[in-house]
Amino acid sequence: MTDTHQSRSAKKRITISVDAMGGDLGPAAIVAGISLSASKNPNVAFLVFGPKNELDALIAKRHLGDRCEVRDVREYVKMDDKPSQAMRQGKGTTMWAAIDAVKNGEADAVVSCGNTGALMAMSMLALRKLPGVDRPAIGILWPSQNSGGFNVMLDVGADVRADAKDLVQYALMGSSYARNGLGLRRPRIGLLNVGTEENKGRPEIREAHDLIQRAAPGAEFDFIGFVEGGDIPSDRVDVIVTDGFTGNVALKTGEGTARLIRELLREAFRATPLSRIAALLALTSLRRLSKRIDPRRVNGGVFLGLNGTVVKSHGSADATGVTAAIKLAFRLAESGFNDRLAARVASLDLSPQDGEDNKAGTAASEQAR
Repeated sequence: MTDTHQSRSAKKRITISVDAMGGDLGPAAIVAGISLSASKNPNVAFLVFGPKNELDALIAKRHLGDRCEVRDVREYVKMDDKPSQAMRQGKGTTMWAAIDAVKNGEADAVVSCGNTGALMAMSMLALRKLPGVDRPAIGILWPSQNSGGFNVMLDVGADVRADAKDLVQYALMGSSYARNGLGLRRPRIGLLNVGTEENKGRPEIREAHDLIQRAAPGAEFDFIGFVEGGDIPSDRVDVIVTDGFTGNVALKTGEGTARLIRELLREAFRATPLSRIAALLALTSLRRLSKRIDPRRVNGGVFLGLNGTVVKSHGSADATGVTAAIKLAFRLAESGFNDRLAARVASLDLSPQDGEDNKAGTAASEQAR
């Protein structure tokens, strides 16, 4: 047996903590996603939180007994619960129990399809923010023209506000995510604005531009300056930095546009007998396009800036979407992403530099890679 084969077979099993009650489609869709993940990855195991009798039956049906441990929790956070209401229910819910498993070291990452505001509030309370992080952010993968097929965008909804310092931290966290999640050695960072000219945008955006530019050399990323909405899916940039309000609007608009394109293509190819024949001839290409723009396959927003890896799946995620979120959680946990992110944030120095580039944190950058 070769050394490479030995190292692959000796990989540590990663445990993912799953809130089975958060999604719109119920625990059946969650367990179906777990089953699909388990069939593709022998190195993943699961702690599943929800009603034990219901989950045991679903798990037994899919022969997952050796890969899943069920924790019996009856209460759960509803999609329309306010974060304050969810916090009052708190420790008796599947969401809290799933997060707590990461805090206690029983799991390496948590996945939930549940209420975003409640998940962020509970995650911040249980896991706490990384030292130096003022506002955690949600980072997502966006289909793009880059060779890897994706760009990273953050924040997309953790907090509607962001000042200049927050945006610098987002740039740092986004570059670390791209480095560990997409394998990009030196990511290109762009700051989303209403134009690319340096005099455009709100004061905090212009201030963030200067701070990110100063931080770039020491943080080992390339800052390309302001980018516009049309650059989000382009090959001009790897990480798009913005506030949570703007990012969430862009995300929902992109998802709606993808669904519209699929529907328009379906209608166009069904319009006439000739168009149906054309659809058959183009079937392979159409399937490839459908897969490329399918939001389910890039499902999973990562909560960046916490002492633990939390992946938020879409509430309406089916088995394919849940599997995508689990895959992302596994990849980040396996890479030791959160430790690297902590080191990267710790290396940030926003103190005045008297016109010189910010070189602070060079020693920490080796650990942060």
